[in-house]
Amino acid sequence: MAVDLGTTSHAELIQQARQGNRAALARLISKIERRSLDTEELISALFSHTGTAKVWGFTGPPGAGKSTAVDQVIHILRARGHSVAVVAIDPSSPFTGGAILGDRIRMQQHASDSGVYIRSLATRGRHGGLSHATKEVVMALDATGFDFILVETAGVGQTELDILKLAHTVCVLLVPESGDSIQVMKAGLMEIADVFAVNKADRPEADKLVRELMLMIGLAENKSRRGYTPPVLKMEAVRSQGVEALVDACLSHGKHILESGLLAEKQTEFLAEEVFDVLSEQLRISFAASMTSASGQELLKELLAKRLSPYQVANALSGRLA
Repeated sequence: MAVDLGTTSHAELIQQARQGNRAALARLISKIERRSLDTEELISALFSHTGTAKVWGFTGPPGAGKSTAVDQVIHILRARGHSVAVVAIDPSSPFTGGAILGDRIRMQQHASDSGVYIRSLATRGRHGGLSHATKEVVMALDATGFDFILVETAGVGQTELDILKLAHTVCVLLVPESGDSIQVMKAGLMEIADVFAVNKADRPEADKLVRELMLMIGLAENKSRRGYTPPVLKMEAVRSQGVEALVDACLSHGKHILESGLLAEKQTEFLAEEVFDVLSEQLRISFAASMTSASGQELLKELLAKRLSPYQVANALSGRLA
């Protein structure tokens, strides 16, 4: 007998999702993504179950083959007996604000695998590429028992640096056509990459890009890595070549951050960011409500008449909310 998820309590919904009910998980994630009124209750109930999944981020410029690489990584992790969730960050639709579901379509071959769950989410205009909802969806997937969570960014270059705050291991994919080393450095990828992968390595200039990356890594001393040097790998994801080495490199980095204490620091930073996002969201909602009130409308009239400045109005509203 099918369960009516529309009448299921939060506790029951979470229990069903943790037991592998994909419909319950989809509904749970939809509630979080929509920022429904019960998001706070859901995250509070899920939070104690988080902290076991390995979170890998895949970023890089458009056309680097991120979706193909993630698809191959899924195959390898499943072959090794692990469950995998994928969060594919798509650019927001200019009409609906929702995700353009291109990445989910590419990975449909995994749809019948109970050990794989794929969800496309929208950036919703977030400049760093990752919305608050995205981070909490990752928390929900962690709490519902997935071994690995793969986050694929929208691929818009230097705006993808938010992935550093979410993923335990960041894999930057590049192709020989990605541009010269100066452009790579401008994108900030040298600072965020834990693993470099030069995809489509059969193309001309691939070896040159590998050498340039290795040279830049050698010149960019980063004491915060505590003795870790990002590897530079060559691969052809579309032919399944070199992807096994990519998975092993990500696992090796995970072992390093665990043993060095960096993982605990990353998790602390992520949780601090989550608290900041919660406060920001609550303030945004409160300010929006204040601006539509009678007193808020009066302040806007004073602002329009130039009798008050934007700072004075903001201070007046923050004083009321304090």
